[in-house]
Amino acid sequence: MSFRSGRRATNNRIRGPQSALTDFLASNNISAAQIRDDYERRRQAAEQDAQQDAARDEALAPAAEEQEEGAQETPEQQKKRKRQEEKAIAKIKKSKTFKRQKASKEGEPDGDEDDIAWDMYAKSKPLPGQLENCEICDKRFTVTAYSKTGPDGGLLCSKCSKEQEAERKKEMKPKKPTVSKDKRRHLQSNLLDGIVRNGSKSLQELCVEKVADNINDVEEFGDLPDALLNRLSQILSRRRVITARTLDLFLRPDLNTIAIYDCAKLETEDYIKIFSIVPQVRDLNLRNSGQFKDEVIDYILERDIPIQHLQLAAPNLVSDAKWREFFRRRGSHLESLKLSDLDYAMDDDTVVEMAASCPNVTRLKLKECFRIADPSLDAISGMKKLEYLSLRLKLPTSASSLASLITQIGHKLRTLSLERFENADDTVLESIHSTCTQLSKLRFTMNDFCTDAGFVSLLSDWSNPPLAFADLSSNRDLDYTNPDGPTEPIGLASNGFRALIKHSGSRLERLDISSCRHITYQALSEVFDGIKQYPYLKDINISFLTRVDTPILAGIVKGCPRLVKVTAFGCFNIRDMEVPAGVALIGVPNAQDSIVQGGDYLTS
Repeated sequence: MSFRSGRRATNNRIRGPQSALTDFLASNNISAAQIRDDYERRRQAAEQDAQQDAARDEALAPAAEEQEEGAQETPEQQKKRKRQEEKAIAKIKKSKTFKRQKASKEGEPDGDEDDIAWDMYAKSKPLPGQLENCEICDKRFTVTAYSKTGPDGGLLCSKCSKEQEAERKKEMKPKKPTVSKDKRRHLQSNLLDGIVRNGSKSLQELCVEKVADNINDVEEFGDLPDALLNRLSQILSRRRVITARTLDLFLRPDLNTIAIYDCAKLETEDYIKIFSIVPQVRDLNLRNSGQFKDEVIDYILERDIPIQHLQLAAPNLVSDAKWREFFRRRGSHLESLKLSDLDYAMDDDTVVEMAASCPNVTRLKLKECFRIADPSLDAISGMKKLEYLSLRLKLPTSASSLASLITQIGHKLRTLSLERFENADDTVLESIHSTCTQLSKLRFTMNDFCTDAGFVSLLSDWSNPPLAFADLSSNRDLDYTNPDGPTEPIGLASNGFRALIKHSGSRLERLDISSCRHITYQALSEVFDGIKQYPYLKDINISFLTRVDTPILAGIVKGCPRLVKVTAFGCFNIRDMEVPAGVALIGVPNAQDSIVQGGDYLTS
């Protein structure tokens, strides 16, 4: 009975199929619980060892740093290290990893097996406790678990590691946006020209600048209109890149206008080339034309070039005899003549010949001419068709000659510009008042004889229409020992300034009263009070009027809705001025950028 029951109990133990691994574990008395317990025990032991290593490394770190700084390899140590490196590299060359990298770099410049082996050796990190050379300073140090990796994969000593970490944190700091020096210089250059750009540039302007930036790659300009050619000439002349090659880009047989604003790099042959390629040029404007010589004038006369408008700056190598020949043969065709910076040629006899041979000239400009004086003024007074006259001479002239000139031709003048006539007095202003009745532009500057009363007489009850352009700058007493000037003011002072605004304030577009230091604060505040309006005034120069302050400048801004440019050098009482967008404020270092819109600028 007992046998049957035991057999029955045995038959109740149903077993499924067993794997070979299960049979092996069972035969060696190994269970799953035992495996789990062994794993937990090993993990805990590893954590304890890691904590002990970390504590030991922290304790040894200061000593390791001292050891690094003073460590120097002896010759025996260097030989031993090199032998170890050679053994390690030989071992690397036998590895499968080396063979795979060598196969992948076949045919590449850096595929040499020695280079590959050395890279692998350099990237192999020594174990903690071993000695290694720092990648940056090449000092020997003891490798720890906290040794940092250098930029090329090598290890760093603690000192270099700290420096690298500090540099990394420094680079992570957000950098402030900076404006490049070239861009800042370009912005300041535009500001001096009165250009304040709001918004992006036009597509045409971008294209013109792109062409100028790549001028050495341009073969021809094609059929560009005169306006774009003139703009390109301005940009390239400012950059001083007009050469014989770039000059060719501006020359086409169908053109009748040539304007080059910097000819300093051109030779005499280049000027002749202009007239050979553009034989019908009528409007010629050449600046800095130092190599414009007699040969060029001869070519113009031989080919009968039909020049009607001639403007030359610094053609000092043209002789007086050649100028006189040119005026005799071509003077009757000239309608405008502008010559400047002539310190060698163009004397009084030449000007006399010009006045006699150029009866149709309506526009004459002679500036910085060193050899002409009263005889030239007497000759110019016979040019009865003149409408635009600009003179700035070096030699002294008499007030009577200048007054006589204005009396004879002033009735037709639309523009009168007289600069640096230091001997001119109130009689000259009287002749302007009595004769000139069609002026839209008047410039009378750098004089210390005319009085404020003379300017009042000129501008009071003057039958001339309101001026659009008035430049009366640098008319003041030159006795700097008496900054307030004499009792009777010399130059443009308060009453003359009030008379100017009363006569022309409603139509003025450009006003220059710089260095007129006898204009009082009261006169300035009366004219620019922020209530009186000057609807057409766009450009004003108040430089070196030391009494100008922030309220006066604010009154200018409020009273001139079309204002574009304000020049205020030497006005140190202007502080914290908020300039509206679109207005260029030049010469005030402590004014804010032109980014402000609106606001009440006037003090109560």
